[in-house]
Amino acid sequence: MPDQAYIDQLAGQLCTRHPDLLSAENDLAVLRGRLALVATWIHNPTYDHTARQALAQALGLPEPTNH
Repeated sequence: MPDQAYIDQLAGQLCTRHPDLLSAENDLAVLRGRLALVATWIHNPTYDHTARQALAQALGLPEPTNH
């Protein structure tokens, strides 16, 4: 287990790099929501398979399996 001094040092670095951690968490929540919407679209067979496959490849997401 890391010692307290090491933990305090990391916490200090984090605070100086992003002083508003709540804002960072909110930004991450928004990004996760958008990623979920994109993933849902990628796996929706209603849309063109080639477009969905290309988007998945461009974003590094799992490609759609159905046509």
